[in-house]
Amino acid sequence: MGKGGMSHGETKDGEEENMAAWLLGVNTLKIQPFKLPCLGPHDVRVRMKAVGICGSDVHYLKTMKCAHFVVKEPMVIGHECAGIIEEVGSEIKSLVPGDRVALEPGISCWRCNLCKEGRYNLCPDMKFFATPPVHGSLANQVVHPADLCFKLPDNVSLEEGAMCEPLSVGVHACRRANIGPETNVLVMGAGPIGLVTLLAARAFGAPRIVIVDVDEYRLSVAKDLGADETVKVSTNLQDVDQEVVLIHQAMGTGVDVTFDCAGFNKTMSTALSATRPGGKVCLVGMGHNEMTVPLTPAAAREVDVIGVFRYKNTWPLCIEFLSSGKIDVKPLITHRFGFSQKEVEEAFETSASGSTAIKLWCNCYGNKNHGMSCTAVAVHGEVLQAVVFEYYYKRSVLDRHKTPDNSLVWILPQGSRRPLETSVHSCLICPDLLQAEKTV
Repeated sequence: MGKGGMSHGETKDGEEENMAAWLLGVNTLKIQPFKLPCLGPHDVRVRMKAVGICGSDVHYLKTMKCAHFVVKEPMVIGHECAGIIEEVGSEIKSLVPGDRVALEPGISCWRCNLCKEGRYNLCPDMKFFATPPVHGSLANQVVHPADLCFKLPDNVSLEEGAMCEPLSVGVHACRRANIGPETNVLVMGAGPIGLVTLLAARAFGAPRIVIVDVDEYRLSVAKDLGADETVKVSTNLQDVDQEVVLIHQAMGTGVDVTFDCAGFNKTMSTALSATRPGGKVCLVGMGHNEMTVPLTPAAAREVDVIGVFRYKNTWPLCIEFLSSGKIDVKPLITHRFGFSQKEVEEAFETSASGSTAIKLWCNCYGNKNHGMSCTAVAVHGEVLQAVVFEYYYKRSVLDRHKTPDNSLVWILPQGSRRPLETSVHSCLICPDLLQAEKTV
């Protein structure tokens, strides 16, 4: 990770050239060749199936910076990702080609005191996907350490696996705040990070959760995800005192922990004012570098302010939450795009528009329908089989998909005989190409 370049390089016979989304300047994103680094003995090569568009990606595109990170040279963007292993290094025994994995995007040094303490997210030598100058994962393929590739169970899709990255932010925040069955939680901001923090807090046992935002649509999504109450607020700093009253009314009891998932002057001021004496405020969102907030009154009430930066040791727990059904991230996935120049530009425009988009995915296989024809199975809960007879990429290993009625369809390479179950005659991914026929 972080190596490679815009050189075309050489490809093995029969393999397509690796392409990636390069950030070249303000509002300039191009799909261009990306030469992969050599596969090390402890690395794996992963074909990207789901790569998300994050708010930080949009910041980089619009301004060439995010917080204190500045893009000074062309960089491959993207860091929320999952895919299918194509090749493993000589020392790797725990993963094999065909395994479906979610990627943790940061490589720490493992030698500094912070790494030795287990706080590797704070490593000063961290190399993190799409944090300059390190290249990201919005590409056909990436090379990554096997230790940071987590195998997904059959009942967790690759899109859900890629959601482990934003979900990890919420999980890490909840761990930092010691959320449990006696912790009433306030979430400031119903954007993607606020919503995954809501889901994580509920999974950790928070009995009552109130979420605050300026947008009615996002509040309705939060309500659907399980928020007990929502409070619509303004952007006017003068309204803080009045809105704190509304928050207290909605909570019905003291606010034990507030997660500021926006990081603005208004949200932090509200968080400090709304949290009970002896409570905690976690600064999760990174908005403004400098803010004027009522720290002295908060200090007089011994409100602790806790910083949250990325995550550590969260992927196994996130996968467990997803597999067990304790957390369902599927309602957050609102848009899907392919990997053409036009579609990637459209994905970023949609994410930046402030519309109903929450989480957007680019399928880096080549197009969002995976470019395949297949014969498959049908119907009524019987055990059936499927055979793919044409690939978009010859060496692709394809995975399961869910049909509109939420049943499972497996789409497998030619010659596979893995059983599957479905109850419909069409596949959500390629409805025009899937022909149903009962297996004898």
